[in-house]
Amino acid sequence: MLVFIDESGDPGFKVSKGSSPAFVVALVAFSDADVSIKTQSAIDTVAATYGVKPEFKFSKCRPDIRDAFFYAVLPFDFCIRAIVVEKEKIHSGYLRSHKEAFYSFFVKSMLKFDNGLLKNARVIIDGSGERIFKKELSSYLRRHTEKGAIRSVKFSDSRSDRLVQLADMCTGAIARSYRENRDDTDRWRKMLEPKIEDIWDFK
Repeated sequence: MLVFIDESGDPGFKVSKGSSPAFVVALVAFSDADVSIKTQSAIDTVAATYGVKPEFKFSKCRPDIRDAFFYAVLPFDFCIRAIVVEKEKIHSGYLRSHKEAFYSFFVKSMLKFDNGLLKNARVIIDGSGERIFKKELSSYLRRHTEKGAIRSVKFSDSRSDRLVQLADMCTGAIARSYRENRDDTDRWRKMLEPKIEDIWDFK
């Protein structure tokens, strides 16, 4: 099993100074490696058709490119699980003041409460940003998930990984559906409904 993870928003709590009011982390899971390769090829085709360089990012794509991207990947067999954290509901002083702990806790929670999805999974996380705690996060996730659920954890630069880009696009579509001040708030989430197994609104 292959699992790709990305997030939307940030772990900061200074919303009045630009931090996002919500944090969303999502996984895209493939049970068949051959299907993941075919999905990657379909994404490559959309990139070539629309001249997308160097990568697909939901926040930077035009609506028509988002449409084309999701239409291209929907025929393939994968599933999506996500956790949505509205920061105003987080009262833990530790999580509010330690960004690494905040990120790790919610990635772990999504993987731990997976409804039996993960089996010997190779987990790939967007690693294009600066995360000095990568090694610690890998160990943390193995310690806090069921035995046999995770085979390995690695970080991949989204610019060179189409399936991390898929995770970004799916996470962005879900996050967008929680922003009532934007046009087409749930347009792309509705496109993904057949693939969504669960969206956990953390409380």
